[in-house]
Amino acid sequence: MNSSHFPTAASADIALLLEGTFPYVRGGVSSWIFQMINAYPEYRFAVVFLGSRPQDYGDIKYSLPDNIVHVEAHYLHGAHIPPLVQAQSGDTAALEHIATLHQAFRNGKSDTACAFARLAHLLKSGEIDEKFFLYSRQSWEFITQNYRQYCTDPSFIDYFWTVRAMHEPIWVMARIAANLIPVRAFHTVSTGYAGFLGTLLKDRTGKPLILSEHGIYTKERKIDLYQSAWIRDNRNVFEKDPTEVSYFRELWMRFYVSLGRLCYHHADMITALYEANRQRQIADGAPAERTRIIPNGIDLARFQPVRSKRPESPPPILCLVGRIVSIKDVKTFIRMMRTVVNRMPEAEGWIAGPEDEDPDYAEECHNLVASLGLTDKVKFLGFQKVEVVLEQIGLVVLSSISEALPLVVLEGFAAGVPALTTDVGSCRQLIYGLDADDQSLGIAGAVVRIADPQAMATAAIKLLRPENWLPARAAAIARVERYYTQSIMFDEFRKVYEEALKGT
Repeated sequence: MNSSHFPTAASADIALLLEGTFPYVRGGVSSWIFQMINAYPEYRFAVVFLGSRPQDYGDIKYSLPDNIVHVEAHYLHGAHIPPLVQAQSGDTAALEHIATLHQAFRNGKSDTACAFARLAHLLKSGEIDEKFFLYSRQSWEFITQNYRQYCTDPSFIDYFWTVRAMHEPIWVMARIAANLIPVRAFHTVSTGYAGFLGTLLKDRTGKPLILSEHGIYTKERKIDLYQSAWIRDNRNVFEKDPTEVSYFRELWMRFYVSLGRLCYHHADMITALYEANRQRQIADGAPAERTRIIPNGIDLARFQPVRSKRPESPPPILCLVGRIVSIKDVKTFIRMMRTVVNRMPEAEGWIAGPEDEDPDYAEECHNLVASLGLTDKVKFLGFQKVEVVLEQIGLVVLSSISEALPLVVLEGFAAGVPALTTDVGSCRQLIYGLDADDQSLGIAGAVVRIADPQAMATAAIKLLRPENWLPARAAAIARVERYYTQSIMFDEFRKVYEEALKGT
């Protein structure tokens, strides 16, 4: 389905503000969104998808439920025709407000929200538009002044285009906010650009804003930025301090942190999947009284047939279910398999997930498999129905460097498959239990350090022994049935929606 065939409506109950997820990208967050929409047929949903560029996405990956009555797809870069070149002097007062906002972002001041409120007013009134930013003399002077005063990288060209790339989405978001159909509440599933859109919409309409974070957006963007090859560092060897992050990485980090702080300030309700993430939200600026924990939940009935088909002894198949992207650290899984196969020649490693999000990384993973002589032992399955995979494997493996509360671990538990994970997100809680009652259910797998293929291989071989695997399977089933059911999650979010929609 292309965007010309998307449903449209004059109004809706809830607008979902989604960055890089449903309906164009598969993954745990997208599956959760699909699950949530289907859970509340009484509500009419509008979906606002924010992507990078149109060419980065193919067709939508999900069928649209009947209660999605309106869909819009917008792109942050390169999807619209910029205004015609038209020289202008600019507005001194408007630029002063922009300078105040930049200074607040730079210093991490608590008055960021006040500065943003003024910016939102200027965007709404049209006093600051794209022509002003692109072509006014005052805007040019502001950029060059900031470069001279703050930039520690010698390249003005890279600084100029970095600033352009940061600011371009602001006008995309302002246009969306000005033209979105009337809704009763907004629900964003991240901070970042979707969260910024939520703050604009909240400011413009006064309607409630709900924020639900799976992973912490700013943390994940920092990981991406540390790994990104596209961010330049033009300093020579004598100018670099090895203890310092490059200026452009620092600039992007500060930008995302500031967007997060704005969204936390404007959100009426903020949900996290587990306590550590709730505390991270509070540390990053979320008012504690607006936060609450709602864990992910699983449709147990969906996995009962899978459990009944599984063998009673552990199949020597280890499976990573997830997108083939660097944050999943698929390479550690592959390196682990070299050791596992050396000690268990019958073992296989399966990688079940799409490769289209980061084709370069996926190619590196294929090359690593070949270089380690694992072509017959490590199989790339592409996207698979998780039920089909779970019928056949012995362990769910997560080698990620960042997770929240991973759905695939819960899905494995519901199917009777223990998990081997890195020590990220809530994985330790899922494997070992949260409190005394939870821990009494037993250990449902193993947790190892990030990026340690040897430790992961040792734990995998130990877990696949029947005397360890059978108790882990029993603990996994007991834990998911007691604490992580779909009905518990739906009941909690129904309260959130009812509270948000009350009186609207």
